[in-house]
Amino acid sequence: MKTSRLTPLIVSLSLIFSTGFADDSDSASGSGGGGDLAKQLANPISSLVSVPFQANWDFGIGVNDASKFTLNIQPVVPVEINDDWNVIIRTILPVIDAESPAPGIPDASGLGDTTQSFFFSPTDAIGGWIIGAGPAFLFPTATDNLLGTEKWGAGPTGVALKQEGQWTYGALVNQLWSFAGDDARNDVNSTFIQPFIAYVTPSKTTYSLNMENTYNWEQEQWTLPFNFSVSQLIKVGDQPVSIFAGARYYAEAPTGGPEWGIRAGATLLFPK
Repeated sequence: MKTSRLTPLIVSLSLIFSTGFADDSDSASGSGGGGDLAKQLANPISSLVSVPFQANWDFGIGVNDASKFTLNIQPVVPVEINDDWNVIIRTILPVIDAESPAPGIPDASGLGDTTQSFFFSPTDAIGGWIIGAGPAFLFPTATDNLLGTEKWGAGPTGVALKQEGQWTYGALVNQLWSFAGDDARNDVNSTFIQPFIAYVTPSKTTYSLNMENTYNWEQEQWTLPFNFSVSQLIKVGDQPVSIFAGARYYAEAPTGGPEWGIRAGATLLFPK
């Protein structure tokens, strides 16, 4: 792994941990208090505006044992439709820097494809379950053909979760099919399944475990990463921020896919 690609990791981790120890987590109190904010953050369709910056480093890719850095910019914006319904707009825009995985394949850097989801969610839980469903879209925003599908896609998405005490658990799913784009590229037919569980402590520390499972129906191939992370709610000036770090292990990946990875970043919170 090149030294230049280590620099973002070192800077990010240094910033995260120096900030975490410099600020008293008890000061991270917004609307409803810091504990409530941490619990809302564990809910992917809460009525909380948030902007996560999620940095991922994956290792062991291809015969070159290459690495890949992906910064996911993931704003979540809830919009109140009426007293009974909200729509939660979730965007994932990846910024990628990938080393060559094999001879003849160059390094690539730039934007990846954007995923846009709209969850229509009842204001009140149903039988204790918070639910949301709607359409998801894939936009071919990649700036390099090695970083995207060059396809337009769409399909359904949904989430169901329950919050009991300090626990949050549930699952988020989507299915995307391509309907337009470069005919020379493979079609997109992909199912994403993300079961998750999180525990929020009284000190606003959250321990999270999830899987970001993807099944490629065209290649009949699963990608199965387990992710474990720890996040801490703090305040930087008047701004509530959740900082996080963790690791992941790929139980299964396509031939030449990554073996393990690191995740770190920060989420800006904008409570009402």
